[in-house]
Amino acid sequence: MLFKMVMKDYYSLSEVSEKLGKSKETLRRWDREGKFIALREPISDYRIYKKEQVNELINLFSNQSEDEVDNTETPLNEYKVLELFAGAGGLAIGLEKSGIKCEALNEIDKWACQTLRENRPNWNVLEGDIRELSFKKYTNKVDIVTGGFPCQAFSYAGKKLGLEDARGTLFYEFARAVKEVKPLICIGENVKGLLSHEKGKTLEGMLSILDEIGYNVVPVKVLKAINYKVPQKRERIILVGVRKDIDVKYEYPLPHIKIYNLSDALKKGELFNCNVPKSEGSKYPQHKKEILDLVPPKGYWRNLPLDIQKDYMGKSFYLGGGKTGMARRIGWDEPSLTLTCSPAQKQTERCHPDETRPFTVREYARIQTFPDEWKFMGSVSQQYKQIGNAVPCNLGQEIGYSIVKFLNKYYSNLNRSEASISLAKAI
Repeated sequence: MLFKMVMKDYYSLSEVSEKLGKSKETLRRWDREGKFIALREPISDYRIYKKEQVNELINLFSNQSEDEVDNTETPLNEYKVLELFAGAGGLAIGLEKSGIKCEALNEIDKWACQTLRENRPNWNVLEGDIRELSFKKYTNKVDIVTGGFPCQAFSYAGKKLGLEDARGTLFYEFARAVKEVKPLICIGENVKGLLSHEKGKTLEGMLSILDEIGYNVVPVKVLKAINYKVPQKRERIILVGVRKDIDVKYEYPLPHIKIYNLSDALKKGELFNCNVPKSEGSKYPQHKKEILDLVPPKGYWRNLPLDIQKDYMGKSFYLGGGKTGMARRIGWDEPSLTLTCSPAQKQTERCHPDETRPFTVREYARIQTFPDEWKFMGSVSQQYKQIGNAVPCNLGQEIGYSIVKFLNKYYSNLNRSEASISLAKAI
């Protein structure tokens, strides 16, 4: 009983980190310095925080917020994008909504390609292995190249971190395409873990390569999807390269103040004009359902009776860390945790608030802010995979606005420069 009371009245370190937007190490430092003191969970000795105390701090941060922002920018010209590693089209939809025309998309997964063709028959979908494709036909014909390339390790021993050293990695293919096409701006997207991959050496190599092929890299930034009208705690690192002959500053989209939650995703409201449509979805095995039946909304494995915790967690019970994704039931009044390619894996469970089941395909799509009319092809597992791998559409739209803003400035400056030259010649 004491344990249940503790977990009812307190947040874990991971939960406070998510709610305050502060790293766990920052919270540990605040604890050591006496600035924001944690208590200790009676069984595991983990740091826990009184909910009342955390909520007061959240309200304090909220009261310091500025007015809501509007990143909307209307294109002054027709801007075109070549998208690599396009997946099921999350980023492409977002860019389209921002006013950018999709010139072509490359994707190797046949089901994702079918999804793209089913929803946008007019899109030029280049199905196949990027390593076997040339993009020279698009040289100086598109303004933007984007790509959510998979993060692969480089070998650095005795290397100069150049383009040739990256051969065999998919970032090499992204960089090769950029070098062939010569766009005004290129955008790379990846998981937050790229920052620390191989102690930062992988990212260092990528930045070096972009510099080598003629692009100045804007300071790398991690964008939190919840700040861009996405009801999901998803974080993505964005790499922006601006061609070196261009003297225009790129600016990331400003974060919005309002945070949307699961209710906004699945019910009629500001994000969607109707409740989420019914659809197929995975189911839990009976033994897992019986365990998750015991977990309340916003709860996870620590809300289970101690004997069930030990049995369900196995060796993980005795390891450090909060492991807040295990036996996790999402609450209506919070954003979803990051969606994965499978909604029922033990490490990353995303249980519905009221029903003991994973989110359905259309619920998954809503959390990623896909339009309801966007159809996903293939089996249910293939559909989950496509959605889980996608860039949230609303995040893509906000990034699109920032690109449009950059290109508007570039072409406006170019037109003024040409007008000045013409005037000088006339005189």
